[in-house]
This record gives sequence, C-alpha cells and structure tokens, in this order.
Amino acid sequence: MVLVRGLLGDVLRRKRLRQGRTLREVSADARVSLGYLSEVERGQKEASSELLAAICMALEVPLSAVFAEVSEDLAREEALVLAHPAIEPEVVASAA
Repeated sequence: MVLVRGLLGDVLRRKRLRQGRTLREVSADARVSLGYLSEVERGQKEASSELLAAICMALEVPLSAVFAEVSEDLAREEALVLAHPAIEPEVVASAA
C-alpha cells in the first residue's frame, strides 16, 4: 500500500536537500520542532495543513508545487502496483 505521508515526506526532503539546507535550518524557519520535521520527512507523522504551509513557506516553495510532485510520485507508484499486483510497491520501486 502506498502511503501519501511517505511520498509527501520524500518530496519535502528532496526540496530541502536541493537547497542545501539542514533539518535544523528549515525547522527553525518553519517554527516546527526538528524532531517533528524529521518524522514528517520520514513519513512517520501526518502533517496538518498549517504545518505543511509553514514548511513550504520556510522552503520558499508553493504548497501546490509540493502536492503536484506528490501526485506525480503517487501516480508512478500506483502504476507500478497495477503492473505488479503481487509484489510490494517498495520492492517494485527499488527494482525500477
């Protein structure tokens, strides 16, 4: 099963790393605890819309752009699952 919170965390992490920023920097700018931001990036916590807006503002990226990237990743994961229904999505994704 594909979890949106995991895909969302992946997108946020990629955007942060592309900027060369640390978790500490983004968490301070977003006024979110470093531990919580880390859990969001690892897909362990469901972020509220307010929290996502704060993170996106700290990253200076539109929330819509984050959701668009999550949507693209979700479509790709779903296509893999449909093509290989007996295999877990993580296994298929790592083989691609």
